[in-house]
Amino acid sequence: MKLENIPNPIIIQEFITESDASYHDIPLRFTLAGQPLHSAPIVLVNHALTGNSQVTGENGWWNDLIGEGKTIDTAVYTILAFDVPGNGTNSFLIENYLDFTARDIARIFIEGIKALQIEKLFAIIGGSVGGGIAWEILALEPNITENLIPIASDWKSTDWLIANCFLQEQILNNSSKPIEDARIHAMLCYRSPESFKEKFQRTINQELLIFNIESWLAHHGKKLQQRFQLSSYKLMNQLLKTIDITRNSESFEDLLSKTKASIHIVGINSDLFFTAKENVETYEELKKFKDNVFYSEIDSVHGHDAFLIEYKQLDHLLADIFKAETIKK
Repeated sequence: MKLENIPNPIIIQEFITESDASYHDIPLRFTLAGQPLHSAPIVLVNHALTGNSQVTGENGWWNDLIGEGKTIDTAVYTILAFDVPGNGTNSFLIENYLDFTARDIARIFIEGIKALQIEKLFAIIGGSVGGGIAWEILALEPNITENLIPIASDWKSTDWLIANCFLQEQILNNSSKPIEDARIHAMLCYRSPESFKEKFQRTINQELLIFNIESWLAHHGKKLQQRFQLSSYKLMNQLLKTIDITRNSESFEDLLSKTKASIHIVGINSDLFFTAKENVETYEELKKFKDNVFYSEIDSVHGHDAFLIEYKQLDHLLADIFKAETIKK
């Protein structure tokens, strides 16, 4: 299928959310990279909270992992990525963010996969909320992929994660500088105390006469404010808070015993958001009724953000999945 023959965005029509909100049409933007669609195994990449579908190439947020000769080799695979509708990449915004859950986005992505006439994916991979949406996709469509690879993520939002999302929501709704202030708080969850210690060592910014950690946080707040809309932040935070494949559905075992897909869980030993302990519990639960489940862990001081930083470790942990396909070909 030639790229120019595919309408972009795909228009998802008459969509009704899990909360019964009705949307006449939702534009679903996507990018394709690597091999032409339907000529090679397809890898769906789900972006995280402030990300987008630009996953590879010069400005790609995962270009250390995805590209020619890299872990996910664009000479071997077709790379598909969707923009979460309302993520601010285009002019379509969702003001009523409470209308949506992570499962709604999973349903929209499934519609997109069907519109592209894809019968089966080789892998779905995503970090953080992108991994949560990946879990939701598999729970809805157990035969959609050969491999599920959730990184720094889980099949549900924990109480700790929900609490932090609640605080994010309070800041976004009540602060006079909502995006900046919410981002500053979020950075404390994305990194770890050890990461800050290693990076800053209590040093002072001599120009501003404040701690370097303070100027760094303020910089990140301002930077996001310049490129991200308030409604997009509220929506993505709501999705992070509502990951739960079992909500209004079957039990964890009933849902995941239906899939033959291999599940490769990648945790981070210093992650404060999706803790390694929760990931190990998910792995042990799955092992009770499923054989092709694997757990590996990134060893890093950098906390949740390590999935965007520790490329060498990720390459090592994912090589068996993606290089095996190369050898097969």
